[in-house]
Amino acid sequence: MVQEKPCRTCTDFQTWAKLQKKTYDSEKKVKSDEKIVVAPRKNCPLDKDELGSSTWAFLHTMAAYYPDSPSNEQQKDMKNFFYIFSKFYPCAPCAEDLQEQLKVNPPQTDSQNQLSQWLCRIHNQVNRKLSKPEFDCKLVNQRWRDGWLDGSCD
Repeated sequence: MVQEKPCRTCTDFQTWAKLQKKTYDSEKKVKSDEKIVVAPRKNCPLDKDELGSSTWAFLHTMAAYYPDSPSNEQQKDMKNFFYIFSKFYPCAPCAEDLQEQLKVNPPQTDSQNQLSQWLCRIHNQVNRKLSKPEFDCKLVNQRWRDGWLDGSCD
């Protein structure tokens, strides 16, 4: 039986490394109960956590610079972007989850504020599923566009 290669974009780096070792060990018929501690290398394919973090940064930044009064075409294009994006996201379970979320809560593209708030709520839904802290959506423009009021980004 041929074992499928572990999906790096669907797992965090430590899990992926362990799966790689198990695949390697099973091919070599070596039994090992050792704990593997592998430091992520630079310039390697992204794991699930890196991909997620980078993706959220991109999406929030895109929403932060979306027009305050977008044209009908811009609104349509942004909605289409999210639907198409959800079809091609490289982590299949994440893509399927986003597709389901879009059915229940379609993109709100009437303004920069609406899009940023919608995306923040979607992100917080994911954070809840992953038992991560939620972000205060009142702060999205400070975080992704203007910088913190304390000047720490200046």
